[in-house]
Order: sequence, then structure tokens, then C-alpha cells
Amino acid sequence: MTHATASSTSDDLRLPLGAITDEFSPDLDVALPAMAALGMTWAELRVVWGKNVIDLTDEDVDRARAAVEAHGMRVLTIASPLLKCTLPGGSPIDPRIQQDQFGAQYTFEDQPRLTRRAFEIAARSGAKVIRVFSYWRTVDPNETFDAVVMALQRLAQQAQERGLTIGLENEHACNVATGEETGRLLAAIPSPDLKAIWDPANALVAGEAAFPGGYSHVPPERIVDVHAKDCRVKDHTPVWGPIGEMTIDWAGQIDALIADGYRGPIDLETHWTGPNGNKFEASQICGRKLRDLLSAKRGATAP
Repeated sequence: MTHATASSTSDDLRLPLGAITDEFSPDLDVALPAMAALGMTWAELRVVWGKNVIDLTDEDVDRARAAVEAHGMRVLTIASPLLKCTLPGGSPIDPRIQQDQFGAQYTFEDQPRLTRRAFEIAARSGAKVIRVFSYWRTVDPNETFDAVVMALQRLAQQAQERGLTIGLENEHACNVATGEETGRLLAAIPSPDLKAIWDPANALVAGEAAFPGGYSHVPPERIVDVHAKDCRVKDHTPVWGPIGEMTIDWAGQIDALIADGYRGPIDLETHWTGPNGNKFEASQICGRKLRDLLSAKRGATAP
């Protein structure tokens, strides 16, 4: 039923399609049927039933995994809040940055406990990737570079021991925000257990010409996932909108990823609230647009 629907539509896509589930709804009974109907086969767990994923109980995780798999999908990523905190002793936090926390407000001192729990949840959910960050962005991100490298090296080592991957998102509110910063970080840590979650819109908000400029700094073989959302930037503030209708050249970005050998998923992270202030409707609209961009038929006509 739902599984057949997902399979029949996903067969026509050039790359796997997925989404952060709470972009549709924090209620998986609402989010998952809509995702499956769009041909999505991967799910990223961030906020589930009103809790950040790191705060789910074992029973919650088991229930979430069963729900995802019942709709013909698998959990790809745990969207943890690791390193989404202030680094002690660094430069002041950049006051211009909006910090999205998604129900998780943790400190530097919480990180060891959160790390242990993130690995437990990944194992229990079947996720292969733990998404992490690079501390809240300071007025001098270069000053934090060595500390970020050290923290990510530790995480990559722990991931290697468990057969998992650490996915560093270039987050505009954190110290690694652009493609150029991502490439520099990956060069400093050549471990295959640390990869990038490439988000062109985040790079754009951080002031970079995300594609093709920022993307050119990120080794395609070090990308484990791609987040898809779209915006225009006005007075240093993102104005979110439908994918493919704002600033990011998503058609070109997808074609470049495929040409460069990327075969991982494209994950919807809508952010836009839609024409009627309805996030579920906005995610359905963006999901359809993203599916069209990924269609084999469009790929056959791409240069």
C-alpha cells in the first residue's frame, strides 16, 4: 500500500529522496504518509512527538523506527544537537545570527552525555549518520578552528568504532557555515568517518555564492547527504520560499552532484511556511518541486 506507492515513484528519481520528518509534522502518523506519497525513501529524525531526537526514550526510538519502516522508508540520519552550543573561551558569539535549536538547549558541558546518547539512538534506529555542528558562530570563526577540528576528530573516531558516519552540516549559525569553510575543515580531518551534509541555502545565508562557488570547495566524495531548501537573503535575513523559485540553482546543483558521482539522498528541509502559513502544505509543495527536479525525465534533457 504505502510501501508500494513509495517504491513506484522512487524508481523514477535520479537520486534518493528524503526529508526531515518534522518539516511535515512532529507527528510521524501525519508526516510519514505524506512523505511516502512523494516517493521518499529516507527519513531524518529531529523533532518527534514534541521531543528533540536526543531526548527520545528507547521506547520512543523503537516506535519511530517501526513507523518509518512500515511506510517503506529507513532512518538515514539522527539530527543531533551535538556541538550546537557555545564554545567556552572563544570570541563572543556573532549577535547577528539566529540560533535554531529545535527544542534542544544544551551546553558545552552536556556534550559527552549527548554524544553517548546519540550513538545509542543511532544504533537503535538503524541510522547510519549522526548530524553534528561546529559550535555557535563567533565574531572570529577562524579562532575556533583548532577546537572544532579536535572535537570532530574525536567524534569521527567514535563513529569509526561503531561503523557510523559523522555528518557535519554547514550551518549558517555555526563556525563552519560555507562551502569554503567546509572544504577547509574536511581537509584538516581526512577521516572517511567524517563527511559533509551540504546545505547550499545555509551557505547562501552565510554570505557565500553557494552554487557553483561554495560547492566547488566541497569534495563530492566527502558528501554524505544534501539538505534542500531555498530562500532569498534580505538585510542579512533569509526569506524562505518554494524550492527552485528563490536564489539557489537547484537544477544546476542536482545535475552537478550527479555528474560528480554523488549517489546519496537529497533531503527536504522546507523552512518555508507556505502560501497559507501551513508548514505541512509548504512541505508538500516543496516535496513535489524537489521530486520534479530529481525526475529521470528531467535528467534526460539536462546538459
